[in-house]
Amino acid sequence: MRNKSITLSIVLVSIIVMIFCGAAFAKDSLIIYTSMKESLIGGIVEGFIVKYPDVAVDYQSAGAGKLMAKIAAERESGKILADIIWTSEVPDFYSMRKEGILEQYNTPLINEILNPFDDYDGHFTAARLGTLGIAINTDLIKTPPAQWSDLFKPEYKGAFGIADPALSGTSFMSVGMLEKQFGWEFFEKLHANQARIGKGSGQVVDDTASGELAASLAVDYITNDKITKGAHIALYYPPELLMAPSPIAIFKGSPNLEAAKKFVDYLLSHEAQVLIAGEGTLSVRTDVSNQEGFMLPEASEVLARAIKIDYIDMMGRKEELIKKFTDVLQGRK
Repeated sequence: MRNKSITLSIVLVSIIVMIFCGAAFAKDSLIIYTSMKESLIGGIVEGFIVKYPDVAVDYQSAGAGKLMAKIAAERESGKILADIIWTSEVPDFYSMRKEGILEQYNTPLINEILNPFDDYDGHFTAARLGTLGIAINTDLIKTPPAQWSDLFKPEYKGAFGIADPALSGTSFMSVGMLEKQFGWEFFEKLHANQARIGKGSGQVVDDTASGELAASLAVDYITNDKITKGAHIALYYPPELLMAPSPIAIFKGSPNLEAAKKFVDYLLSHEAQVLIAGEGTLSVRTDVSNQEGFMLPEASEVLARAIKIDYIDMMGRKEELIKKFTDVLQGRK
């Protein structure tokens, strides 16, 4: 009888040890949907895991349009699989806030960053200040563009590309800003000069680097990544500057809420923002300078020079803007 009791005690102790060991090695699992390219998101996730080894992180990188379609499908099935979303299509965040699917999280770091949103309430927070300019292939274009109207010149005929705004959040934002500043006449003149619609922000820069295009409407860090790898391209900013903040938000109902908050705070930290600046885009932190070697304007200058838009109005006009852009660039009446 005594032997049976000892055996039972050993079994119970073993079970308890297994439970505690399992708890010790259990990890929170964080899923991120982002439109940031691998060159930007990869290093940030690695840095976060080093700081928080108890959190497992997975991310899916795709265009903002594809991600929003995925989220819509997941909502239809009853559950958004991601914990966090980080893209550059600001109107989407206003839409998601209105629909009540974002967690309100007022990061304690908000006073340390440049906040481009006058109506900030914690539902989403800018994590970088993305800029777009005109990327040129320096083997094909010898005189750098100084104005947006330079794109109507003969050297750009049939050789200037814009990413499809239905797929790219930064392209959609840019189309909205350029339409507000110059009207649809700007895009009609681009069509007259045979401008082309590309599939994504990365693709039009790739095509500019290869010489398939002479120039493109280009995202800063994608272009600067190509430049550091030896591509014969350069990025120029006309006076009317295009700035597309990249907000990050947590989905309401996230089962990993505390881990998600840690990621938001890490992304806004000095450590992560140095990584962002190092990839050739603008940090939101006032204590992080632009990386040397990149021809980027200062963040304060960007906020002052950027074309101002009403994000809520743009949200309501999204389908109209995309359709009108497509019709004009394709010559439809």
